[in-house]
Amino acid sequence: MTQDLILFIVLATIAIVTAASMLISRNAVYSAMFLVLNFLTVAVIYLLLNAAFIAMVQVTVYAGAIMVLFLFVIMLLGAEKSAKGESLSWQPPLAILLGGALLMEFAYILFVRQNYLMQTLGSIPEDFGSPASIGTLLFNRYLIPFEITSILLLVAMMGAIILTRNEPKES
Repeated sequence: MTQDLILFIVLATIAIVTAASMLISRNAVYSAMFLVLNFLTVAVIYLLLNAAFIAMVQVTVYAGAIMVLFLFVIMLLGAEKSAKGESLSWQPPLAILLGGALLMEFAYILFVRQNYLMQTLGSIPEDFGSPASIGTLLFNRYLIPFEITSILLLVAMMGAIILTRNEPKES
């Protein structure tokens, strides 16, 4: 076993444990903190894959901005602890079914389509994940979806401002 493989196994274990802890935790703030740890672990995995730009974006956008937004909403709504309500009886069987389907898909890709996986890994270009290649792809091939996303975010921001605006009540 190489050092990279050992490090990957340790990081993958940490990512799985933090994701499970996020789902199991009854306290919403603790769940958000477990999610931050998960994002940071994924960023380190990106660094192992020589994708420093994507790791930086992972930390700044997800672990930074998105988590601040999540924590702001949690604190604003006062939903630190989830209420113990009636559970839905159909959720556990559906979760087990979907988890089994995901494991079967993983086994299929790992064992049946192994040659395809190795061919894909061998054909990665040298500048994969660099800021220049991502920028070129984003502003050439994916310009229209990028602009549609920016307009959608602008409309969402305007909607949030309108919804939170205090208007004087007419009497």
